[in-house]
Amino acid sequence: MRVFMTGASGWIGSAVVPELIGAGHQVVGLARSDASAAALNAAGVEVVRGSLDDLDGLRSAAAASDGVIHLAFKHDIAFTGDFQGAGAADRLAIDTFGEALAGTDRPFVIASGTLGLAPGQVATERDGQRSDWPVPFEGARVRLANALATVALASRNVRSSVVRFPPTVHGDGDHGFMAALVGTARGKGVSGYVGDGANRWPAVHRLDAAHLVRLALEKAPAGSTLHAVAEEGVPIRAVAEVIGRRLDLPVASVPAEDAGEHFTWLGGFLGLDGPASSVLTRELLGWQPTGPGLLEDLDKGHYFRAPSDGTV
Repeated sequence: MRVFMTGASGWIGSAVVPELIGAGHQVVGLARSDASAAALNAAGVEVVRGSLDDLDGLRSAAAASDGVIHLAFKHDIAFTGDFQGAGAADRLAIDTFGEALAGTDRPFVIASGTLGLAPGQVATERDGQRSDWPVPFEGARVRLANALATVALASRNVRSSVVRFPPTVHGDGDHGFMAALVGTARGKGVSGYVGDGANRWPAVHRLDAAHLVRLALEKAPAGSTLHAVAEEGVPIRAVAEVIGRRLDLPVASVPAEDAGEHFTWLGGFLGLDGPASSVLTRELLGWQPTGPGLLEDLDKGHYFRAPSDGTV
């Protein structure tokens, strides 16, 4: 297939690209900057210059493709206070892709998240399938609505699917939540967790996540919701203990009321208990993650290279 991708140079997207090319697909990627364009070219990707706000460009690229993978999200504004704006831009892109693909039975895969789906319970692919689903923070509601709009495109003959990623898609080069935790521990001189640290986060290795995206593109039924979850729930205290041991720092609880000050933007998420299952996804697509678990990956050491390396 000729596949148009947003977010192709991002953390997950840059793993999806070789996964697709290795399976014989041609990849066309959206690039906002010269650096992104150069990285995509080097990876064997045909580049379309533009951004998520260039709706005419998105429409044209989608119409010229055999399928679309939409991984880009304005995380830069989402995590600095404008999650609504990031969600609105995402929705416009989804609606634009839906219009371009309507009536074609072509695949359309988007990224969403598991965190906040069913706090305190193991979330499944069947959770979050209605607009009034209870969520613990408004950002989760925005992404839930966008996912539901994508699933609904199945009624317009689009082979749409939603891949929900856990809060940590880990691996060498990660600049996300785990890297932020390591950076916070370095800066504060203590490896912290919220409350008793028993709350759980699901996790997946980046390469396993990329493989699931390809499977979704190739064979997910229309209207599918998939979970890119390898581990159902890793206790955050266990994460903090590995970080503390690797940095030779004390490990300590941070009261929930102080989490925002201690962990900054991460404070609102770190205390959530959000385990998730991928049993239905594995049964549907035959996906079997093989990468290292989160604690094993943390213990490999790549998260703890000196900040001058650009890793943390």
